[in-house]
Amino acid sequence: MEKSEIKGFIAKRCAKELKNGDVVNLGIGLPTLIPNYLPKDVELIIHAELGIVSAGKSPKEGDDNYDPYHVVDAGGSPSSVAFGGGFIDSASNFGLIRGGHVDACFLGALEVDADGNLANWIIPGKKMPGMGGAMDLCVGARKCIVCMEHTAKGNPKIFEKCRLPLTASHCVNKIITEMCVLEVTENGLVMTEINPEFTVEQVKAATAAPITVAENLKSMVD
Repeated sequence: MEKSEIKGFIAKRCAKELKNGDVVNLGIGLPTLIPNYLPKDVELIIHAELGIVSAGKSPKEGDDNYDPYHVVDAGGSPSSVAFGGGFIDSASNFGLIRGGHVDACFLGALEVDADGNLANWIIPGKKMPGMGGAMDLCVGARKCIVCMEHTAKGNPKIFEKCRLPLTASHCVNKIITEMCVLEVTENGLVMTEINPEFTVEQVKAATAAPITVAENLKSMVD
């Protein structure tokens, strides 16, 4: 798979997890691509940590709603508000998360492990902007789905136990990469789908944790 195709491939598979009317929080980076791959009959309420309920598409410079100084997403990129959406204060914003009103959150990861632990906020010794709302989303959203590239410069990102400081523990339900879909279960990681461009052996070799292959292993490609 070409490097330029990976993020779009992962985002397209993530979009299949969503249904009409879901309240969803999309993390920085790759997760923000997910709305581009939704079926036409699926409309989401996109919750943004910076106080937007029902965020719209990312505007481009020159658009009427382009306001990069006042309306931005969690990554600081220009955002917008969908018809019927609005702005709320920080307390109400995090109240939605902590109150269990977010159906799913999609987050990137530095590391994730077989117990569903997530490390995505800091590498010791490197300057980082902070944890943001990830800690709250991990425990407040009904589902926490990690979407990321399977490896980083050829090194595993999926471990038996995370090595980096955790964002939250036992919170991840599913991991979606360009190689496969992994369910986090009480008995460890179960591969339920695979990208036909890879073999089971290649997936296992790129993963630093034991993987059980589902009996009815499916293709990630329609």
